[in-house]
Amino acid sequence: MALATSGWTFNRKHSDPERWICIYPAYINSRKTTAEGRRIPKDKAVNNPTYQEIRDVLVAAGLKIGVEHKMYCRETSKEIHSRGRIRVQLKNEDGYLVNENFPTRQSVMLHLGAMIPMLKSRAGKLGSGDSTLYSGKERVNKQVSSSSIAASSQTSNKESGVSGNNRSRTNKKKGKRH
Repeated sequence: MALATSGWTFNRKHSDPERWICIYPAYINSRKTTAEGRRIPKDKAVNNPTYQEIRDVLVAAGLKIGVEHKMYCRETSKEIHSRGRIRVQLKNEDGYLVNENFPTRQSVMLHLGAMIPMLKSRAGKLGSGDSTLYSGKERVNKQVSSSSIAASSQTSNKESGVSGNNRSRTNKKKGKRH
């Protein structure tokens, strides 16, 4: 019986890109659970990192990297911003560490979690959530308009004599008990 051949063999050197570690943005995403792929503690993770940010931090740290157009298998979103895989060389051809500061993949991911929030591209963003989509004035206008819509719907119900309890009774189907 012939053995199935795989892409990885012991004959490959540590300097071959196939032996480099892989890092997906989901590994360090604070919005992911461990079941969804996060590999570092949530308090040390980053809010929605991109492969470009990971690349920038690792190049600045002096590591040799490669970017691949791959998708993480547990990623539910197929959007372009969630794509990308970074390969990082941790060991030289002879098996010694390239950089003593990064002996393991965990140390690389923790470094990414610490450095990505300090990037200039992240400096202008506000907090977390959807508030990053709006600047100050637009966000206030959006909040005011949504609160005024809610207030106007309550006043129209009071004027028509319909309260919240009566509305629910009229919406029930006749003849069915709950």
